[in-house]
Amino acid sequence: METVVVSLGGSVLAPGEPDAAFVKRLAAELRTLSESHRLFVVTGGGRIARAYIEAGRALGAAESFLDRLGIKVTRLNARILLAALGASSADEMPHTVEEAVTAGKSSRLVVMGGTTPGHTTDAVAAELAEAVRAVRLVNATSVDGVYTADPAKDATATRLDRVTFEDLIRLSGEAHRKAGPSIVFDPKAARIVAKASIPVAVVNGRDLEALRNAVLGRPFRGTLVN
Repeated sequence: METVVVSLGGSVLAPGEPDAAFVKRLAAELRTLSESHRLFVVTGGGRIARAYIEAGRALGAAESFLDRLGIKVTRLNARILLAALGASSADEMPHTVEEAVTAGKSSRLVVMGGTTPGHTTDAVAAELAEAVRAVRLVNATSVDGVYTADPAKDATATRLDRVTFEDLIRLSGEAHRKAGPSIVFDPKAARIVAKASIPVAVVNGRDLEALRNAVLGRPFRGTLVN
């Protein structure tokens, strides 16, 4: 059975507020995929986390405090997904990569949020993918792939069907220094998957067909990094 890690952007689950109808469809899709694949899903914080982080920053909170605040939100998003999956407890989720690896020995579908300050959930997903020897990492985000520039700011930006690990590292930029960065893929994560040679599929997480195909290793709408 193939193992796949999904880095699920918080803004996929909650574009402005939690989207219960979509989360229900997503949960059903993940449950079906887990019948043929072992899945690990790492949820991000998205816009809600960034809103809390910016408010905390304006109130003078330290970056380490803001990082922990963001982690709390990623775990709230994980709990929303767990609710849709029928979990009996809102607190039953791994808090470390090691705990996730252990959970994966008895479950085909493991859901978690962030772990420690200084690690984005992309980085957590990349570390987890390396630890469980995943065949691929699916980065389910709010855009449908890797672009030549930020499509929200540059109308001439074009989506790339395929990029190399070296391209991804270059496009990801340098390591972030503040909590709550809004980037397509974390620089640390890019270096982890490159070193471990783990292919990455970047898809729009709200496009369930693209997400399904990416998990299954089929052609998908998005960007393949290998």
